[in-house]
This record gives sequence, C-alpha cells and structure tokens, in this order.
Amino acid sequence: MPRARGGFKTRRRTKKLLKMAKGYYSARSRLYKAAAQAVDRALLYAYRDRKVKKREFRSLWIIRINAAVRAVGMSYSQFMNSLKKMDIQLNRKALADIAYNDPQAFTNLVEMVKKGNAQ
Repeated sequence: MPRARGGFKTRRRTKKLLKMAKGYYSARSRLYKAAAQAVDRALLYAYRDRKVKKREFRSLWIIRINAAVRAVGMSYSQFMNSLKKMDIQLNRKALADIAYNDPQAFTNLVEMVKKGNAQ
C-alpha cells in the first residue's frame, strides 16, 4: 500500500502555520517543524503578556499620579485615601491622564482634596 502523502488538509494546515511565522528569522519562517515551535512559543508569550500589559499600565498610572501629587506636596496613598473619603470616583487611568495632559487641572483637584481632607 502506498504511503499517504499530505493532502489538502495537511497543506492548508502547513500554509496557515507558515503564514503565522512570516517575518521570523531563517528556518523559523521556512521549515514547518521550526516554525511550529516558534509559533507555539510566540502564542504562549502573547497570551501571557496580554495580562502583563494590564499590570504594567496600572503601575505606570500609579507612578504618574504619584509624581504629580508629590509636586503639590502630598503622597500618593494620602491622595487616593482622600479621594475615597470624598467619594470622588475617578480611576487611576483617568487621574494619570489628567496629570499628564492637564497639570493645572490636576493641581486644582489635589488642592480641592487637601481642603476637603482638612475639614
């Protein structure tokens, strides 16, 4: 009985995988086995890093808020605690955006929080 060669489905699967490996260096973009390993690893990293990206952005927002708040003479933790007490519901992304793009408005917000915290 003759050996069954790769037919339509095998060719389709191979082409799909090599298309995903396009742009990889050397054999990783040309040979099926090397490309399959490279693509599997790339997909694992992509899955993991979609979650890591969220952590990194939250960290960046906190750093930006902290820097802007310290310039006005308050700490990040005091500022966030005061916001919660005053029931101001702005998330860290919005606060960091205000601090980065409109420093004067952010300074006004911090001063308002300071006054509200003092009373």
